[in-house]
Amino acid sequence: MRSLIAFALGTLAAATFWLQAAHAQGSAVYLATYVDVMPNSVASGASLLTRYRDASRKQDGNLRFDAMQEIARPNRFVIIEAWRDKAALDAHVQNAATAQFRDKLKAIANAPYDERVNNALYIGQGGNEDRAGAIYVATHVDVIPPGKDATMAALKEMSEDTAKDPGNISYEVLQQANRPNHFTVVEEWTTMKAIDAHAMAVHTRAFREKLVPVAGALYDERYYKALK
Repeated sequence: MRSLIAFALGTLAAATFWLQAAHAQGSAVYLATYVDVMPNSVASGASLLTRYRDASRKQDGNLRFDAMQEIARPNRFVIIEAWRDKAALDAHVQNAATAQFRDKLKAIANAPYDERVNNALYIGQGGNEDRAGAIYVATHVDVIPPGKDATMAALKEMSEDTAKDPGNISYEVLQQANRPNHFTVVEEWTTMKAIDAHAMAVHTRAFREKLVPVAGALYDERYYKALK
């Protein structure tokens, strides 16, 4: 009898944990921030971003904070972050580490600080392969407002198909909060060879064909590596 009660309590505790986790995921706020520093400030920019990342990951309510450096143009970076809810994000914005980062960035910035608040659209697609040495792809997908729903459907199908591609670690889609016809796609791959194979896949070509009649801007795709 005692073992049965213990089992029931354990099951209840587990269920409560997953319900809380699901709630946190549902209220999570995602940010995609593009940072561009002067070409002669690559090293100091990378160092500044690394310190900011490490400090942010320790803050209450942080679910994710990835800082990545563009491979083709190393003076350009992207930050992908997630916070438990708006209150956690607001606390982060007011944190001393955030103020210090933004203040020091002004001296080496090559372009305005471009921060976009997003909601999670399709998260968690992909395998659990080793992330060491992974290549990230961040793509801004901008479509005309009438094409929003069709694009959301196409992105959902794309996330499911890409998760099956060899070498894919994850394929996540974020939707901009104030412009729901704008999306940020964040991919993670084991190798560039895997990315090339994915680019030539039938489902990838079909997806991009669907975007042609509704595109609102150039398909902005950039390759990154994680800052160490």
